[in-house]
Amino acid sequence: MNRIIYPTENGIAILIPTGELSIEDVAQKDVPAGIAYKIIDALDIPEDRTFRGAWEADFSNPDGHGIGYDAWLQQQPAKPEVISNDND
Repeated sequence: MNRIIYPTENGIAILIPTGELSIEDVAQKDVPAGIAYKIIDALDIPEDRTFRGAWEADFSNPDGHGIGYDAWLQQQPAKPEVISNDND
């Protein structure tokens, strides 16, 4: 399973996709706008989290940049309206 990582002022954030969306959609949606991200194998994340605040990663060649939830939502195709008849 893959994970999405991106830098924060406190270190490295790790996103764990649920599988409901593609990993690219999750990255675009959940990584803050303009922030670089990498998609990595979960096995590449250290198991020992004692010094998690000191983890580093190279984002000089990212897999993409986040656009944030609002921009991602605007890019989604419009869903047809559901018309209900409450008189049934």
